[in-house]
Amino acid sequence: MLYQIYETNRAWISPFSEFASAASKLYSNPLSALAQIPSAHRVSAGFDLMHRLTKEYEKPEFGINKVHVDGTEVVIQEQVVEAKPFCRLLRFKRFTDNAALLDKMRNQPSVLVVAPLSGHHSTLLRDTVRTLLQDHKVYITDWIDARMVSLEEGAFHLDDYINYVQDFIRKVGPDVHVISVCQPTVPVLAAVSLMASRGEATPRTMTMMGGPIDARRSPTAVNNLAMNKSFEWFENNVIYRVPPNYPGAGRRVYPGFLQHTGFVAMNPDRHATSHYDYFLDLVRGDDDSADAHRQFYDEYNAVLDMPAEYYLDTIKTVFQDFALVNGTWKVRNAKGKEELVKPADIKTTALLTVEGELDDISGAGQTKSAHELCTGIPKTRQKHYDVIGAGHYGIFSGRRWREKAYPEIRAFILSHNK
Repeated sequence: MLYQIYETNRAWISPFSEFASAASKLYSNPLSALAQIPSAHRVSAGFDLMHRLTKEYEKPEFGINKVHVDGTEVVIQEQVVEAKPFCRLLRFKRFTDNAALLDKMRNQPSVLVVAPLSGHHSTLLRDTVRTLLQDHKVYITDWIDARMVSLEEGAFHLDDYINYVQDFIRKVGPDVHVISVCQPTVPVLAAVSLMASRGEATPRTMTMMGGPIDARRSPTAVNNLAMNKSFEWFENNVIYRVPPNYPGAGRRVYPGFLQHTGFVAMNPDRHATSHYDYFLDLVRGDDDSADAHRQFYDEYNAVLDMPAEYYLDTIKTVFQDFALVNGTWKVRNAKGKEELVKPADIKTTALLTVEGELDDISGAGQTKSAHELCTGIPKTRQKHYDVIGAGHYGIFSGRRWREKAYPEIRAFILSHNK
């Protein structure tokens, strides 16, 4: 019922949001008579802020059209390599007329970025992808909003997520280097472990960044919520059915708007200050700062619904049973057979773990614990790196990602590419 109430409220408030947008332009356009009245710029700024606080945020585009490789501008084309009901595998194909550079790019390592399915769209990793494209062939998992997936496609469990990852690894090929950011560190480790146990070729490297491999270590507010509430509490309080105005009508989901409320509730003062600063930037005419605010919140406010089965499986498996670190996790494969996840079976895949010093989502040591599980990997093929001064987002986006984390990852991939 809550989802229906939310949709009704959204439909009711939509005209007011559009009115605020139009009013803002009327009070700022120099050709408008309203723009000539005293304090018109403040009125315009107020209406603009009202519009952004009430508008609906759609999934952003990656918008990566070009990058520089060895100082040469290279054109990027986004391609769908494989499409599944709940996810698309995207490739960012690089093109250039420079024959020598083209030959070099063909021989660069292939990287599969496994994006989180935890509220935000995969476009949250835009900076990750853009940076990787300088030295790699890049693929990424683009998870689909569950409210857009028909009930006819069936349920989507954590086991299905793992099977998807294995399929994508096979699609890219055995020479692939896998990078998992936050939530997918656990299912990616499971996917590679199961492939190793079967004797399949596994990726050359696994890079795990800021994920809850062992959520018992340095628990954060996010971990505590998942661990201290019962499984039944989550099922009864955050799971709702998609309303009839979407293709996935009737599907049980953890709605994006509830997740967004949780994100904001973690740091309400910071968000309030950010919006007030945005208002002041508009009044002062500081377009660069205002644009930076818009870019951040266009991404931050765009959320997706998660399949209920997948979300509840993750709560139980990762945050309550700690099945991976306890060695009790059994995954149902594509043929319906259960297999035990044994990270110790991984022998040939090199392992790099990355953590942010100030990460308030995945605490210190949670990702690093992967090394204790992957005992079959020689110590010479294992490495851990702490990004000093970085929070959770800083390890995969922004200056610290580009200047600190990325050089370590690039060097690690290159050293294990043969």
